[in-house]
Amino acid sequence: MAATMSSVAEPCFHCGLPVPSGSHWRVTIAGMPRAMCCPGCEAVAQTIVDSGLTDYYTTREGYSTTADKDALIPEELRLYDAPEVLEQFSGSASAQGDSCEAVFSVDGIRCAACVWLIERRLAHVRGIENINLNVATERLHVRWQKDSCKPSDILRAVREVGYAAYPYDAIRHGEQLQRAGKKMFRQIFIAGLSMMQVMMYAVPVYLATDGTMDTDMEALMRWASLLLTLPAVFYSALPFFKGAWANLKARALGMDVPVALGIAAAFIGSVASTISGKGDVYFDSVTMFIFLLLCSRYLELMARRKAASALEKLQHALPASAARMAGFPSDRTTEVVAASQLAEGDMVLVKPGEAIPADGMIVEGSSAIDFSLLTGESHPQPKSVGDLLPGGAVNATQAIVVQVSKSARESTLSMLVKLIERAGQAKPQLALWADKVAGWFVAALLLFALVVFGVWQWIDPSRAWPIAVAVLVVSCPCALSLATPSALAAATDRLVRQGVLVVQPHVLETLYRTTHIIFDKTGTLTTGKPALRHIAPLGGESIEHCLQLAAALEASSAHPLALAILEAARATGVAPDGSSASDLHYTAGQGLEGFMGSMRYRLGSAAFVAQLTNSPAPLASDDSLTPVYLGCPHGWLARFDLADAVRSDAKQVVDHFKSAGKQIILLSGDQQAVTQRVARELGIPLAYGEFLPDQKLEFVQRLQAERAVVAMVGDGINDAAVLRVADVSFAMGSGAALAQTHADTVLLSGRLSAIWDANTAATKTMSVIKQNLAWASVYNLIAIPAAALGLLNPWLSGIGMSLSSAIVVINALRLRRVPRAVSKPHAAVAHLNNQTA
Repeated sequence: MAATMSSVAEPCFHCGLPVPSGSHWRVTIAGMPRAMCCPGCEAVAQTIVDSGLTDYYTTREGYSTTADKDALIPEELRLYDAPEVLEQFSGSASAQGDSCEAVFSVDGIRCAACVWLIERRLAHVRGIENINLNVATERLHVRWQKDSCKPSDILRAVREVGYAAYPYDAIRHGEQLQRAGKKMFRQIFIAGLSMMQVMMYAVPVYLATDGTMDTDMEALMRWASLLLTLPAVFYSALPFFKGAWANLKARALGMDVPVALGIAAAFIGSVASTISGKGDVYFDSVTMFIFLLLCSRYLELMARRKAASALEKLQHALPASAARMAGFPSDRTTEVVAASQLAEGDMVLVKPGEAIPADGMIVEGSSAIDFSLLTGESHPQPKSVGDLLPGGAVNATQAIVVQVSKSARESTLSMLVKLIERAGQAKPQLALWADKVAGWFVAALLLFALVVFGVWQWIDPSRAWPIAVAVLVVSCPCALSLATPSALAAATDRLVRQGVLVVQPHVLETLYRTTHIIFDKTGTLTTGKPALRHIAPLGGESIEHCLQLAAALEASSAHPLALAILEAARATGVAPDGSSASDLHYTAGQGLEGFMGSMRYRLGSAAFVAQLTNSPAPLASDDSLTPVYLGCPHGWLARFDLADAVRSDAKQVVDHFKSAGKQIILLSGDQQAVTQRVARELGIPLAYGEFLPDQKLEFVQRLQAERAVVAMVGDGINDAAVLRVADVSFAMGSGAALAQTHADTVLLSGRLSAIWDANTAATKTMSVIKQNLAWASVYNLIAIPAAALGLLNPWLSGIGMSLSSAIVVINALRLRRVPRAVSKPHAAVAHLNNQTA
């Protein structure tokens, strides 16, 4: 009796359906772990519990009506329509007017055909405004009208085409991906084992071509091969049959249809030949095809996971909990709270190795902070009291206390994740074209296979069946459809790791065609901070000694010009004079005066220093520079020329684009003299100063009217209008500016050279896409006619089809490699080093 009871499948606590053996889906309800039959029920039950609606289970009169065919929407899906549940997985930030937006995880995606099928079904749901299913992250982004559509409508529509969808949760999504990967590996293992065993029986039959094998022995070999093929067909090949069935139910022709037809036709024909004892069998071809195609799909799956790895790291960077110090500073005890509950003004303790739970400011302690996930910067940076920290950065050395300035939902890292997800919510024209061609390709292939079967039935009926199977098997629509998304996903992952956030889908495609690169000056080609550009000795003292004196006088000053002199002294290895300055006196707007030993010095404007030297100041040679003079009662000592610092990599970036044949233009609102100086220093041929925003906009539109493809690089906020109108745009992004940026691409690293990284990635990506499309097209143009002419048998066709998909994916993965960067010294530092040498 006990044995009988143990064999009965445990019902799902949510819907009542049997729980599959080996199921790992569990939800703790009222303190008891309850078994679930699928991730969908697990997600629904967990949401019910998290929303405080556990009474649903204690007061219900029966299981939800998942099996009721008359119920329009299953009860467990209706629960997602509750406002408090909807807010949990969509968030108030996602609600815009009459529209709502949310992210769902979709289980069972195998290739780009799945994406096409789901998107096509959702397009017919009333009230949905925008749909995008990212094949790399397996996430569905949907925006819908609140009045005419509900989450349950979306989930039901996805279920109707054979897939399970549930609101996105990073932890559960990761667990589901692991389970899917393990299941596919088991299917590959079974198919591989079946293939090897069937080959052991097939090879002797192939070798016995002279009739040496007894008829009974050959029949035994066939029956053994049939039995060994059954696990491969009815377990390992299930993804193809399920996908094909979902396609047919949706009245669509996806890429699983020809695969499933090929497997079924070869298997059924072989079974018929085994039973009748007449004709050829293809059990070896069937098992080999299933094994190789599963290997190809597994490779594609791993490629998609790798392509989405940068996003996954960002999403898991924010901690789930934080140590809040409610009584700080009088009470230093901590309480563990969910990071999502942190509010502005909360004090949190961040220990070494922990991530900053939300944007905030250090109020106690100092430490080295690792920003690598946010900016790509590999070296931790020292931070102390008063410094702002973005959520997601990692505390590397010592414990610090941080005052929260923004909630976790509004943190810098959350903004980055939203921007990255936005990048996957639309497809470039190339991808749309490839998807459209692949859809027509499947329909044409099925018709062609039917024609080939009819022709060979008339020429040689004994060969009609295997040749038709070979035509179905050898075609590779997956390679055609994967050619573009696999390359774009790999390139986007690479750029994120290089500190380049691609927000719009057309960036790589458009950047590749760009003819003109337009730079703003302040904050783009320059740092926006003054830097020492030149030292002109005016007396008998050396440049090194003059810089030493100036650094000693400015040692305690926080003025931007003073900081520039001190930075130059440190960069050139010049230490301040050993005797500290005394009796320092600051005169607002003019400079400072102090004693070094018994000698009095002044550092500041020409008029201020002239009062001490009793002689007129030498005239500055360049109006675009800010002069700072050093003098003593004996006369003038030196002039320090300062200007907005040009970025260390600006010259290299300009040279790269010029060598690539791009037209470089500098547009700035600054004075013409300053703009021309920066242009001369960087070798930019065309520079226009004193340009207002509307003039910049008009300039870009004039270029576009002349059929130029324009890339604009600006600060992301002040240049909003011209960034919007440019064909492709880049913004130097940081902190709160991320939420306001209007650019297609954000340079998180703060490196201007990241633009060249993006251009290099764009060139390589377009090259790989063209290679992939060319390979897929040439392969199909050669392989399909060869199979139709009877030159390829089914097992060779299976090898060709699998290898074709594998080549496309492996070729795309090359884009993930990040080249090593060669660091170069700052141009101003090199200039000063030459002077002091």
